[in-house]
Amino acid sequence: MDYDLIVIGAGWAGYNCALKAKELGLKVAIVENKEIGGTCLNRGCIPTKTLIQSAKVYSLLKKSKNFGIESGEFKVNISEIVARKNKIVQALRQGINFMLKGIDIISGQARIAASNKVLVDGKEFEAKNIIIATGSEPFRLPGFEFDGKKIISSDEILDIQAIPDSLLIIGAGVIGCEFASLFANLGSSVTMVENMPQILSGQDKEIVRKLEAIFKKKGIKVNTNTNALNLDLTKFDLILVCVGRVAKTDNLGLKEIGLEFEKGKIKVDEYLKTNLPNIYAIGDCTGKIMLAHYASYQGKIAAENIAAGKNFKKADSEFVPNCIFTDPEIASIGLNEDEARAKGLNFKVAKFDFMASGMARIMDETEGFIKLVFDFSSGKILGASIIGPKATELIAVLTLAVTTGLSVSQVKETIFAHPTLSEAIREVK
Repeated sequence: MDYDLIVIGAGWAGYNCALKAKELGLKVAIVENKEIGGTCLNRGCIPTKTLIQSAKVYSLLKKSKNFGIESGEFKVNISEIVARKNKIVQALRQGINFMLKGIDIISGQARIAASNKVLVDGKEFEAKNIIIATGSEPFRLPGFEFDGKKIISSDEILDIQAIPDSLLIIGAGVIGCEFASLFANLGSSVTMVENMPQILSGQDKEIVRKLEAIFKKKGIKVNTNTNALNLDLTKFDLILVCVGRVAKTDNLGLKEIGLEFEKGKIKVDEYLKTNLPNIYAIGDCTGKIMLAHYASYQGKIAAENIAAGKNFKKADSEFVPNCIFTDPEIASIGLNEDEARAKGLNFKVAKFDFMASGMARIMDETEGFIKLVFDFSSGKILGASIIGPKATELIAVLTLAVTTGLSVSQVKETIFAHPTLSEAIREVK
């Protein structure tokens, strides 16, 4: 059967691309060799945040006396927590399948034979255009090979059936910090090791120092500039290795057809085209920004470019919000203080501490602050970083402000509802 477009991979990039292409009138098929929804739905964003929410509820219950509520002993049932996660994932997967009606879903392993030909388990399909959206997988750290028992990846830990008394996390990036926060809240003794001099490399240093202080209060041991090979691994019940993710491009026949790679990732131009005619790539396999919402954005841009055939849109990655679901949460958009300084910009910094927020006090979540970086002359907001309650929701307001070029004074002139966390944005000084 012939198609206008075959999308390989039904993750966040692939299925959003397919939906947009269908909306634009293209005849579309999507090929997937595992579950619909890809990493984000099945092994990433959704399952991890579901587990994090359960840990958050448990954390709140443990301090219920602060709200004047007397209670008995609460226990964590990890099997029920994992079952709830599976139920939510299954429901969302069914929802995606429903949305994909009218798009042919082909199950199996895809292999690109030519710029207009895809083989799926040996069966041939032709398409005017092909989009590769195969995502990423956990990096395998030499010396710490996954055994599914003591040394596991971020995929395997999602189905854990017992909370470890002691957990070693190798890698203190976003994934490592989220799981450290999660398991500390559930009662594990957590130790983190990071080869770099800072956890959450690339984040605002002041935000990182605040998170490290909070982690210390929670009993999380953080060791930077540390090689995990020098540790006594017998001291830990479980070892989680999360030192990044790599593009997933094996078994697709890409090198055989001459597709270009760059540092192990599929090389694309600003319009998401590869070096081969009619073949595009989107999402984590391009290694641009490994975030689900950016992958979705890329998917829609690629679909629009294919449908239009001219006047191509660029996949502009200048303003992409970054969210970290630790406790408290962290979120950022645009430039942080170090980045603005490195660019030689004339800027100012303004902050607001959640200790002064009425709603933060009501919630009993006053740790953290909002930090704005803005142009000295115009007041235009260049970037924002937040650590504190609902940071991942609050960043939406500042993403809009940075994207549209609003100034600090324009934001301050906006009426925010009271009492809310969001009004803290207007109070930044």
